[in-house]
Amino acid sequence: MSNYIKLNNNLETLKLIKIKENLDKYVELINSKEKDVVEALYELTNMEINLMQERAMYSCVRMAGFPFIKEFEDFNFEFQPSINKEKILDFKNLRYIENKENILFIGSPGVGKTHLATSIGIIAAKNRISTYFINCNDLIENLKKAKSENRFANRLNHYARYKLLIIDEMGFLPIDNEGANMLFQLINKRYEKNSTIITSNKPFGKWHEIFGDVTLANAILDRLLHHSHIININGNSYRLKDKIESNVTESIEDD
Repeated sequence: MSNYIKLNNNLETLKLIKIKENLDKYVELINSKEKDVVEALYELTNMEINLMQERAMYSCVRMAGFPFIKEFEDFNFEFQPSINKEKILDFKNLRYIENKENILFIGSPGVGKTHLATSIGIIAAKNRISTYFINCNDLIENLKKAKSENRFANRLNHYARYKLLIIDEMGFLPIDNEGANMLFQLINKRYEKNSTIITSNKPFGKWHEIFGDVTLANAILDRLLHHSHIININGNSYRLKDKIESNVTESIEDD
């Protein structure tokens, strides 16, 4: 067996995919003296490192639990003129995480809150910042389940440790007193330590309706709003955009 075949086998065993894919090309470049051995090895290993980093990046995205993969490029900012596009895109620089600031999206169902929260989260995950996305009611049910199994503190610490926690649809369903207290404990534990993104269809003045308690609602808001960016979205349902445009087109054709 030739050394070339042995080398290929070794690269396959070590899972050095990029080096294996480009080996022939670089052997020819070395033989033709277009590159020296050190230069070729550097470029080949650099390809492998880039692949490893890309895999790690997408692993972080996969582990974050996003409901879908939608990025800023997929969002139609023209459909929602109430949104300050530059402010949203500025979250790409991740300063809010460095400053341990929160982001709160407030608006009617379907206006794009979850899409934007996910897009911001994907940027963080791609930068290998520990990120997790969860529906508010799922979060509370998980905490309740942990409490029934005598591991509430561990589960609470688990959610508190994420550098970015995205809690979606707060207020979509009512929260009982036990759930509200658990949520307060989590928000309090993350306060001034890590960043949290919240999406809600309820304006802050109605958050007491979510928790059934004015004092508790104010305590949660106090911690979320202290260091925060508030994005109010006023507009039509983003999810219905295509249907609306389709109906308009059909009406024109009928005329």
